Amino acid sequence: MALSPLAPAAFPELPPIAGVRLAVGQCGIKYQGRTDLMVAELAPGTTVAGVFTRSLTASAPVEWCREALPGGRARAVVVNSGNSNAFTGRHGEVTVAATVDATAALLGCAPNQVFVASTGVIGQPMSPRLIPSHLPEVLASLGEEGWAEAARAIMTTDTFPKSVTRRAVIGGTTVTINGFCKGSGMIAPDMATMLGFIFTDAAIEAPVLQKLLADSSERSFNCVTVDGDTSTSDTVLLFATGQAGNKSVAKASAKRLQDFRRALDEVMLELAHLIARDGEGATKFVALTVAGAESRKAAKRIALTVANSPLVKTAIAGEDANWGRVVAAVGRAGERADRDRLQIFIGGVQITADGAALPDYDEGPVAAHMKGRDIEIRIELGLGKGEVTVWTCDLTHGYIDINGSYRS
Repeated sequence: MALSPLAPAAFPELPPIAGVRLAVGQCGIKYQGRTDLMVAELAPGTTVAGVFTRSLTASAPVEWCREALPGGRARAVVVNSGNSNAFTGRHGEVTVAATVDATAALLGCAPNQVFVASTGVIGQPMSPRLIPSHLPEVLASLGEEGWAEAARAIMTTDTFPKSVTRRAVIGGTTVTINGFCKGSGMIAPDMATMLGFIFTDAAIEAPVLQKLLADSSERSFNCVTVDGDTSTSDTVLLFATGQAGNKSVAKASAKRLQDFRRALDEVMLELAHLIARDGEGATKFVALTVAGAESRKAAKRIALTVANSPLVKTAIAGEDANWGRVVAAVGRAGERADRDRLQIFIGGVQITADGAALPDYDEGPVAAHMKGRDIEIRIELGLGKGEVTVWTCDLTHGYIDINGSYRS
């Protein structure tokens, strides 16, 4: 698949993280001649947090992770691409159990310390022995390097691997955060979205880690959309190996977490942006802000209504400064809006006020902005203090080409 025109110019080299070893393998689940399995082994004592799809048809791996998460400890995460193991009934549960049990036996840990995730086609059963049969060979190649290979192994229709790294300080100790994710289509957040895996060598207790992840997800992955479709497999897991040597953090309110929280937010926000930049068929990256809503919840509902509007997205794809489509989407979002207070800006240029287009509105600068790769839309409601920014992409025929032949 051709590289997205919105792909970053360079990809970061992620440093090793103490307590994390990675390996990839080829199982031939759907793709031939490429890796489709990623395993991360984690040091004993590693804590874990997770957020998952709220879809009522969630995959078997999601259901297993929900069951295992209260244990608060992790020794491994096993991820495959090419088959989501979703809507596969009892067979899917058997497949997950086989993978979990085989991994636990090989690593000598409890089954509830093995987390799994799958991405790919829905409704196609996978042999329960397929992944376990490859695990011994894959685990034999575990190493501290290989972050880029791990990110590639979990891709489906993605055109580039998505990874980010940051450093932070906790109580005078420097810690590292590495994250990678996959996502290109079927992207509409309903807690998290897509698959994402974040690792740190910090020592942080599981309940604190869970609070940090949930809060950061709301500001990042929960504010990105490609096509308005929530996946059955959405999973984001955060692991803390405790190998950096800082005194373990047991309270989410601890002041010494401030810099770590900043770094985690940066990692997750950049990963979310990369997903929108790799949206299936995308040619434009869109930052859409709604301000002055009655509440943040109202602002977000309006922003996502506009961001998911096919009419708005196709106008952006066609470089058409059709701001009337934004007006229409705001009006049908189901939240309060006042025609005479509504102000719309595109590329920093104000277009409307007092219930109509500005008398001296010049479409030229807006049309020029629409020809760029990065599009900015701001909507001012003038009703309150609720504000949110969401990120999306345009909708092109490339999206149809990719999804019309997805199972082929």
